[in-house]
Amino acid sequence: MSMIGKWSASFVRAGRSVAGSSAPVTYSLIALCCAVFLVGPASGLGPAYGTGDDLLAAQRAYFRRWGVIPAELFEGSAGSALTPATALFVHGSWVHLLGNMLFLYVFGAMTEERMGRVQFTLFYVGCGCLALLGYAAVNADSGQSLVGASGAISAVLGAFLYLFPRARVTSLLPFLFFLPVRFPAWVVLPFWAALQWLAAGRASDGPGVAYLAHLVGFGLGFGYASVRYGRPTSPTRVKPAPAPAPEGENQP
Repeated sequence: MSMIGKWSASFVRAGRSVAGSSAPVTYSLIALCCAVFLVGPASGLGPAYGTGDDLLAAQRAYFRRWGVIPAELFEGSAGSALTPATALFVHGSWVHLLGNMLFLYVFGAMTEERMGRVQFTLFYVGCGCLALLGYAAVNADSGQSLVGASGAISAVLGAFLYLFPRARVTSLLPFLFFLPVRFPAWVVLPFWAALQWLAAGRASDGPGVAYLAHLVGFGLGFGYASVRYGRPTSPTRVKPAPAPAPEGENQP
């Protein structure tokens, strides 16, 4: 069998595995984000983008094309109107990508199982776009490109908190020398949201993490779950999951 044939067979097997899993949308989103990152200039792996200043210029152009630029978003152009959707699948660095995908892997599967595939897909994309729009509306004069899935993933965290408040989450806390400690979701996720709130208050207009988009997404996810599902059930026996420090929407 040729090398191309072997790769094709591997992709087919991987696709069947994802389709037969309990959370195919979550795993497909992770695969898509990783694929987009690997073929783009932000990964630094594509020789076509060059090196040094050429690579940096290619990255800036890439982020401006596919990311949300608040100052241009509400001008009415069709290209800018689509960027809240495209920005969800673009990441600014390896750390940005891996941090987001780990959060999606940890919290997305159970949320998808509870919501169902179609509803979870619409929820993820809708809340992600609204989180980016919320940030852009508050920072309408900003010319920074905004990319990343953190608004959508923050919505997943908010929904997870409402749906599974007693789920045990393994956290790594710096002041405990990064020793793993297990807490229920109703302790870990509100603490995470509080950190985002504090960070948003100190954020400048320069490049960095768009913490406000995290807060908007988290609130949308929690609010949607509370309206859609009413009183949460009592899922007291769920898998423990690691919760690393979050990486947010990036402003390259």
